[in-house]
Amino acid sequence: MKNIAVQHRAARQLLPKGPVTKAYERMVDAGEVRRDNAQVALAAKLDILHESLASLPPKRVRFNKPASRFKGRSSLLMSLQRALISAQSFFRKKCGLWYFGSPPRSIYIHGPVGVGKSFLMDLFFASVVVSDDNYRCNNSSYKHARITKRRVHFHEFMLDVHHRIFVYNQQHPRDDALPIIAQQLAQEAQLLCFDEFQVTDIADAMILKQLFSLLLDLNVVVVATSNRSPETLYEGGINRSLFLPFIDMLKDTFDIVSMDDSSVDYRLETRADGQSYFWSNNDADDSVNDNIQAQLEEIFGGPASEAEAEIIPVLFGRAVKVARLNDRCAWFDFSELCYQPLGAADYISLCHRFPVIIIERVPQLDANYLNEARRFVTLIDACYESRTRLVLSAQVPLNKLFVDFEAHVESSDGDGELIVSDKGGNSSSFATTMIRTKNGEYYEWSATGRVGVSLAQFSSANDLAFSFGRAASRLVEMGGQEWGRQ
Repeated sequence: MKNIAVQHRAARQLLPKGPVTKAYERMVDAGEVRRDNAQVALAAKLDILHESLASLPPKRVRFNKPASRFKGRSSLLMSLQRALISAQSFFRKKCGLWYFGSPPRSIYIHGPVGVGKSFLMDLFFASVVVSDDNYRCNNSSYKHARITKRRVHFHEFMLDVHHRIFVYNQQHPRDDALPIIAQQLAQEAQLLCFDEFQVTDIADAMILKQLFSLLLDLNVVVVATSNRSPETLYEGGINRSLFLPFIDMLKDTFDIVSMDDSSVDYRLETRADGQSYFWSNNDADDSVNDNIQAQLEEIFGGPASEAEAEIIPVLFGRAVKVARLNDRCAWFDFSELCYQPLGAADYISLCHRFPVIIIERVPQLDANYLNEARRFVTLIDACYESRTRLVLSAQVPLNKLFVDFEAHVESSDGDGELIVSDKGGNSSSFATTMIRTKNGEYYEWSATGRVGVSLAQFSSANDLAFSFGRAASRLVEMGGQEWGRQ
């Protein structure tokens, strides 16, 4: 058996390896990860992309002047701008002006939770070194051209895009903002790595094809991970027929890598010894609850005080109030964060401000907590992405926190009511679209036109527990002793 292992290692050493495979094999040899054939194949694919970055052309010229500065001709100039971009792309591809060989193809990676999609993408991202000149990676033969990069959760990226659209339209309400915004994004990063590519918001769905077409045409390379195959993106969403051209474009311009054959959730193998999840039921002895409270106070750094509240600014001119806090930790009741109409932008701002967040009185999330569960999953994703330590005090054990449910809409006299039941499975939606009323109040937008039915609820009704599965898996990983940031 030992001879077989030695022969296998020797065979691997004969094969040419890129930086991603080398980094992966170092971790395997060190016992940090377990060798997985699907991960090995993905690493090889990412090595090919790394090598092809050498052919990435220079950044395009940025159009600094908004079309609205030219009175009466904004639409014409914007059309001319788009035509110029297309002409440049055609000339480059036909004449080989900038490319030597095939241009880099973006990659879309999909598969179940915990199979290593984000892990391998992060190894690839780390291997792409930002440099003013060509460089050699670890004194090897691998090099790529000057490049800028950005790694971001997909939902946070779309929030950024919508905020840019909002700001641009304030000054140029009659112009198409996306060509200018695409130019900005391309100037900031030639490599975009997206984690958790998921479409549940019609506002995202309607702009993705134009946005990504512009980005790809501006020589931006994209690597994305998702729990969803391209064919099932925005499944069940309102006006999905208008979204289908984006799926066709994705399949045509990206290399699609499936890890659906992998069924091992490696996050669940993480030893959760970081004391980040506490629970007791209503029948628990007072001493149990007192002990949990004492441990929460120890993590917080002392008794929680409401003497000095802090207002955390959020995108679009909004803010979140934090009543119990210190320099590094915020302490909330579940109702403060998940009973209120908060969304990803709010949670991301909190994570940027606090490296530790404590939430107590977390209920079992079943069909009676549809909106609350959706917000809670969004919060977990924000904490995971920012490596914020999330400490929970709940009413049930972690393996019973999420209860699968499904939803359907029943209409009467043109209105609708959302009906949920405790069977099957449903992923609480990832997105929250916030609308501001004339009175300055915020509420969640219902694009369905049905009373009491939000777009997020309706479009994710049959998403079969993807978000719940991801959230439960991430909570296990986040309970590790080494989890969090300083």
